[in-house]
Amino acid sequence: MSSTAHSVVEPSVTSKRVAATIVVAYAVITMIPLVWIVLTSFKSPPDSISYPPKIVFQPTLEGYCNLFTTRTRQTPEYIISLGAPTSTCDEITRSRNMVIAGPSNYWPRFQNSLVIAFGSTFLAVSLGTLAAYGFSRFKVPLAEDLLFFILSTRMMPPIAVAIPIYLMYRQLGLSDTALGMILLYTAVNVSLAVWLLKGFIDEIPREYEEAAMIDGYTRMQAFFKVVLPQATTGIAATAIFCLIFAWNEYAFAVLLTSGAAQTAPPFIPTIIGEGGQDWPAVAAGTTIFVVPILVFTILLRKQLLRGITFGAVRK
Repeated sequence: MSSTAHSVVEPSVTSKRVAATIVVAYAVITMIPLVWIVLTSFKSPPDSISYPPKIVFQPTLEGYCNLFTTRTRQTPEYIISLGAPTSTCDEITRSRNMVIAGPSNYWPRFQNSLVIAFGSTFLAVSLGTLAAYGFSRFKVPLAEDLLFFILSTRMMPPIAVAIPIYLMYRQLGLSDTALGMILLYTAVNVSLAVWLLKGFIDEIPREYEEAAMIDGYTRMQAFFKVVLPQATTGIAATAIFCLIFAWNEYAFAVLLTSGAAQTAPPFIPTIIGEGGQDWPAVAAGTTIFVVPILVFTILLRKQLLRGITFGAVRK
């Protein structure tokens, strides 16, 4: 009786250093645009459009003040009659011979993004989990054809169906409503959720559910108490991908919203200053807009990593 020993070849020190250098270089390159946006948000309007671009500059909160307020130009005499500035933004605005007239529309648009993105993500993941469980555990007629049909809804560009959806929403009264956008993003994301979650649920042994049902659990109880805890990593990974789409979506938001339900992506490019595009305010809005998705991804990073590698090594 002979045994064959399998030796594992460890990468050399040089290979590790080269791989580490490539990873670090790639990380630095991908971070440059984000870092530049953050830096621009703390520049003054003249510094933001200077050529050559300024890396060393005097930081200011003018971009954030312009983002959250609307301003009107006034005479120096009127500004002096107002007394001392009451806030940092008030002081910065008066230095430009303007006064704050009221809040801007950025915060309501940001709130719309939160409601629509997280609401559609919750619905898409919930419906996708149920559908994926059905495809994974039951004999569904024409299952492969149905799965391909579900996936095919992601193959066409949004502009291809934008006009029919616009006409349909106008007839149904869903144009420029949060409900309409949540339903639309849910319909788009549910196909991705079904495909991702079916793979995760397929990896969960059926014996776990069968043992639970032998102990007296119903099928639904076994699903909630056995399958869902096992599929947590997959659900987290799917939620991140669905949220990223709904959070950044632009085409449908431009066409179907204009006021009450408008999200931040179509609003940010419309921020105009006195001399044209207010780039510090645009950068400030973009910086703030990135924060929720960044925090959500960081909170679920462990589940995301486990979810991506789930099933890669079978026991």
